[in-house]
Amino acid sequence: MSKTVITISREFGSGGRTIAFELAERLGYNFYDKALVERIAKESGYSKDFVERRGEDATSTSSFLFNLSRSGSGGYDGVSGISDKLYVISHNIIKKLPEEGPCVIVGRCADYILKDCPEALHVFIYADMQFKAERIVKLYGEMEDVPQKRLEEKDKKRKVYYKNYTGRIWGMSTNYDISLNSGKLGIESCIDIIADLAQR
Repeated sequence: MSKTVITISREFGSGGRTIAFELAERLGYNFYDKALVERIAKESGYSKDFVERRGEDATSTSSFLFNLSRSGSGGYDGVSGISDKLYVISHNIIKKLPEEGPCVIVGRCADYILKDCPEALHVFIYADMQFKAERIVKLYGEMEDVPQKRLEEKDKKRKVYYKNYTGRIWGMSTNYDISLNSGKLGIESCIDIIADLAQR
């Protein structure tokens, strides 16, 4: 059965967003990255920039899942803090995306949120430090003498955010259907592999 929902989790600088975008273009799927941020912003009342910044910021680490379990079907009762409320909104939107048509979703714990979706293929993209460092210097204008620090900081936030809201370890292979090393395989090969798996 073909996979009509693809979640892409990725290390910063690995090219995961590029892979997701080009994959969606090739398959004719809806693409949710900035578009998802816009929807969260609209529903929450916060600006897009604010939502994007707080999207990987989890300040409380112990009680969120417990509180969420007590809040019922995605409400705000028992949920405190801006990051927690943004997560609940994001969670509820992502749960509904498969109903809107085939899609590729970038980040935001979509692999966990849709873990029970039979139509979903969950992918993790990673790469070695040199590949990622060279990529962010080239694409994002990062300073050549400190890209490793930037990479480590971004991925550290993602690990904390993911652990806080899923209880799982970010990047662990058992959380995904496939993990791909974009540094060794190349961006195009990753797209080819995922597209082939999705269409089987």
